[in-house]
Amino acid sequence: MQKKLTISVDETVYAGLYKVIGKRKISQFIEKLVRPYVVKPSLSQAYKEMAEDENREKEATEWSDGLIGDISDETR
Repeated sequence: MQKKLTISVDETVYAGLYKVIGKRKISQFIEKLVRPYVVKPSLSQAYKEMAEDENREKEATEWSDGLIGDISDETR
């Protein structure tokens, strides 16, 4: 559910937002900027979503496996 919020900004800031971000996109732009500061994600949910990302998990496994060297190749 969305809520309407009225804010005041300097007219040059508004003009810049309108020019750079575009008409009817300013609210979404501001929400994306503000969200990380005011909505704390659920850590367990974030881990669950990461684990469900098969490509990410494959890349992570390949990366971590690449860190493991053959002990016989090590100099003492």
